Amino acid sequence: MTKKLGAILPDLSPLRSSREFRLLWVQGLVTNFGSFMAMIALPLQIKDLTGSPLAVGAMGAVELVPLVIFGLYGGALADAVDRRKVILLTEAGLGVLAAVLLVNSLLPEPLLWPLYVVAAGVSALAGLQRPALDSLMARIVPHDQLTAAAALNALRWQLGAIAGPSLAGLVVAYAGHGTAYGVTILGFAVSVLLCLRLSPAPAAHDAEAPSLRGIVEGARYAWSRPVLLGTYAIDMAAMFFAFPNTIFPFLADDLDAEWSLGLMYAAGSVGSVVLSLTSGWTSRVRRHGLFVVFRAAGWGLAITAAGWFSNIWVVLVCLGLAGAGDMLSGLGRSTIWNQTIPEELRGRLAGIEVLSYSVGPQLGQIRAGATAGWTGTRPAIWGGGLACLASVGLLAAVLPKLVTYDAETDEDALRRRTQKEAATAATA
Repeated sequence: MTKKLGAILPDLSPLRSSREFRLLWVQGLVTNFGSFMAMIALPLQIKDLTGSPLAVGAMGAVELVPLVIFGLYGGALADAVDRRKVILLTEAGLGVLAAVLLVNSLLPEPLLWPLYVVAAGVSALAGLQRPALDSLMARIVPHDQLTAAAALNALRWQLGAIAGPSLAGLVVAYAGHGTAYGVTILGFAVSVLLCLRLSPAPAAHDAEAPSLRGIVEGARYAWSRPVLLGTYAIDMAAMFFAFPNTIFPFLADDLDAEWSLGLMYAAGSVGSVVLSLTSGWTSRVRRHGLFVVFRAAGWGLAITAAGWFSNIWVVLVCLGLAGAGDMLSGLGRSTIWNQTIPEELRGRLAGIEVLSYSVGPQLGQIRAGATAGWTGTRPAIWGGGLACLASVGLLAAVLPKLVTYDAETDEDALRRRTQKEAATAATA
């Protein structure tokens, strides 16, 4: 019985074997909690000030350009400088932006335009930071523990995604937006202290300075890899068509369940956590491309159901199932990326990865807000879910190498494993 239970529970090997991973895991848990508090409070404040779903969806528009520009530049930066410094400075910058939100919320009449400015600034700093964080994983975690590390990172993220939104709805309702922003500032302060304890993560001695040529080099490598293209394209399509989070406040109104808003934001994370807590089996999976395809399709099907049903509890269950599908799809994508991409290109490819899983939701916010204003909230949700299913099926058909990817036979995965084993032996 104990042996069977151990095969299901999360694989904790990365936490035991890597001090840097432990620090980043705790740091991420703290900062995610605070970030989700602000992520819920910000659209709620825009809704309170405007009453417009389009105004809430416009957050995606103002976040998009900074995310694209700084995400690509952040990838090149991660290959050229100490990744620890990038993580530390961007965390501090995010804390400053949270302070701006707090000051604005305390004004007698809070202004609308600073909310969009801060949203753009957060997007820019996140674009700079995420490539450094993501590219660091393959360096600090043993090759055979990368899937386990991805599952633990997903668990960490989802714990914050459950606690943050659930408490944010209550905090905003009973204590105001300012209190939620204050919690966010505290989270970033603790995160900075933890980042100071990380070991330096310098670039290779022959690394080139960030440049457009370097970014293009990374893009060419990604374009030459159909497996990578498949992970990017399927995730972007799924998020573009079926990411309805920005119109949850209006869905709660339509269902006459305003009390459920925090639960709507948290439901997907609950589904993800349930799978994360039973993710031990994923360390034995080798066909990660199938993860990406089938779980992205599961996301679309669940979102379709969430938009179709009118019972709030059924809707919450559907959102939980969607989160479970998204978690497994993300696990497959992360494993493929970390198993196959060369170390010298990790930062630049991580920048492209940031775009693949971030631009989709940003565009999805715009699509959801605009469609909801035209067709109504629920048709915008179930229609997007059906479009997600169709797009995932089409992309799987035109990119068969993603479906047939096998970690034990893929040439790039085998080459990366050999390189890491040689590097480990050289430093032993």
